[in-house]
Amino acid sequence: SDGALTFITTSAAPAAQPAAAAPAVKEEKQPMSTGRRLGVAFAAAAVLFALIALSPAALQVHLVVFALAIVIGYYVIGNVHHALHTPLMSVTNAISGIIVVGALLQIGHHNTAITALAFVAILLASINVFGGFAVTRRMLAMFSRS
Repeated sequence: SDGALTFITTSAAPAAQPAAAAPAVKEEKQPMSTGRRLGVAFAAAAVLFALIALSPAALQVHLVVFALAIVIGYYVIGNVHHALHTPLMSVTNAISGIIVVGALLQIGHHNTAITALAFVAILLASINVFGGFAVTRRMLAMFSRS
């Protein structure tokens, strides 16, 4: 040859691969509009008011207290800082414990419907109590030295 140096160029880039199929795109869940949210709230309130109106007088007071507890609970829990949700979960163990005790007092009732509701109350409140203890245990473990 004429004495010129020839350079061989190599690339560090990987060899071209065939294009992979595009991953399935999930539709993002759109938040509920304000009008729809208000409509659902008013419908729920109407059902609750109808239930109160059709219920016996002894039950009406309890349903009103229940409705007020829902509203107050929503605003109390909704305005709690996120860092305080775990300790708040621990406090609900006491409420669930009261539910378990009340349901245990009703489980021996002669009415089948009351016994069934008491059983469901015991089951759900017990799950909440054990879950609360598990969350509390994990929370306290974060502060222990290993």
